[in-house]
Parts: sequence; structure tokens; C-alpha cells
Amino acid sequence: MRVKIVVVLLLVFCVSAIALWAEYCRVVSSSVVLEHPRIIDISKGDSFNQITRKLLKQNVNIRPLWFKLLAYEKQITNKLKAGEYELKVGLTMPEILILFVKGTPRQYAITFPEGWNFKQIIDRIQRNPHLEKTLSRDDFPAIMLQLGSQHPSPEGLLFPDTYFFDKNASDLSVLKTAYTKMQRVLKTEWDTREKNIPLRNAYEALILASIVEKETGVAEERGQIAGVFTRRLRKRMLLQTDPTVIYGMGARYQGNLRYRDLRRPTPYNTYVIRGLPPTPIAMPSQAAINAVLHPEKGKSLYFVA
Repeated sequence: MRVKIVVVLLLVFCVSAIALWAEYCRVVSSSVVLEHPRIIDISKGDSFNQITRKLLKQNVNIRPLWFKLLAYEKQITNKLKAGEYELKVGLTMPEILILFVKGTPRQYAITFPEGWNFKQIIDRIQRNPHLEKTLSRDDFPAIMLQLGSQHPSPEGLLFPDTYFFDKNASDLSVLKTAYTKMQRVLKTEWDTREKNIPLRNAYEALILASIVEKETGVAEERGQIAGVFTRRLRKRMLLQTDPTVIYGMGARYQGNLRYRDLRRPTPYNTYVIRGLPPTPIAMPSQAAINAVLHPEKGKSLYFVA
């Protein structure tokens, strides 16, 4: 009799275990019920239980027990990475855990258009709610030190492009990415420059490229404009370009240039100073950099703006 009871209990246990295992396999292989994508923000220091509660609070229909057993089975309960994640419709529980372990959080984008100056870039960064603000917008020496640059100003040293970042990335990390890309592009273009251009170094090429960028109304005109400026530099003529005057005026520029503005000395007024201004006046595109290093041939010393 006792043997029969033991056998029955063992059978019940085995059947229950098989049923539980089958249920476990079914649950973990099924898509989590989501009506639409959800955003889950995992903070540094969140425990596995806290993460589970965040999922449930966002109506991510996981089975907490199976979710935890799955994490224990894969030995990843303490390997989930902080970040903001987008859970798309159709994900299974293992796929959610893999997402959290790989640490591929949702990314945001910020765009720096060609021809923008540093003030415009900093203004856009300051308005972006997803970036951590660490920089003092007017402390150029500190910014340059953190970028690892020897130049006096960040103007023109950031490559115009769209950059992607995780939530709460620092503003400095974005600037470093843009700075590094500009250094790479500038070196590539400088290394393939034409001989006998009237530019002593890559930084001078960047300065002239920024002027060409601001003077260009149609992309195809960059080479022509660069040709005019390089010929004027060879002849030691004044560049006489309005964008440099406007840049040098700063906040005093109200939309119109007057004759007296063209005569007022500033380090950037190319109607007064000979040669190039001390820094770029904007972020030039790669096309503008290429144009000043491969200027269009010709004899003209003027162009129609």
C-alpha cells in the first residue's frame, strides 16, 4: 500500500514538473503582450526586482516568477545595464533580457547644420532635454582644454553632422565626437591638397573653408568662390567678404551692414585686415574644405554674391 502511495506521489510530482516545465517553455518563448512600444528607464543601481516592477508598471505583461527564473537560469540577474530602452511589440522575455544585458539603449539625435557657428551649436545643446549640461558656454579655454585642442576657440572645429547619443550623455561627449570627426576629415583633405595653395597649414584651410561655406549660395559654386579667395590671398589683396564682418560684429549685427561697419576695425573685418581672420567663422562642410584645397582655376578676383 505504501509503495503504491509513493508511486502515485512520484507520478503526480513528475507530471506536475513536466507541466510546469512545459508552461515555462511556452511562456518564455511567447511574445510579451504589448499594445504599443514602451520606454523603460533603468537607473544605475536598480535591482532586478526594481526593474521587474518598472516593467509591470509600464504594463509590460511579463510573468514575474518566470522572468526571474529565466534570469537566474542565464545567470544575468546582476548584469542588466542602465539606460533608456524601447521595448517593441513582439519581444519575448529572453529578448528583453538580452536587450538589457547588451546595453543597447534608445538613442537620441542632435544635428549641427553646415555653416552654423559655435554659439548656435551651444544654444541647440542647451535646449536639448536629453543631454547632461556640463559645459560653460562662454569659457572657451576650458572647453578647448577638455577637447584636447591647442586652438584658442572651438569655432569651426566641430564637424557639421547628425550625432546620436544615449539619454543623459554629456554635452562634452557629443562635442568630442564632432571635434574628432572634424580632425579626421581635415587631415584627410589636407593630406591630398594641391600644391602651391596659399595656405600654411590645415587650420588656415579650415578658416578659409568657413568663409567659403558662408559665402556659398549654391553648392556648385564652392570651387569658384575658393578660387577667387586663393587668388586674392596670393596677391595679398584684402578678401573683403561680408560674413567675416558680420561675425566680428557679434551681437551688434542687426540684419544690415552699413558702410561704417565695413570700415570699423575688428580682428575679423577682412575689409580692413589683410589675409585670414584669426579663427574660422563657422563650421564648414567637407565639400568646402575640399574646395579650398582644390580651388577652381581661373583669373577672376571677384564673384557675385
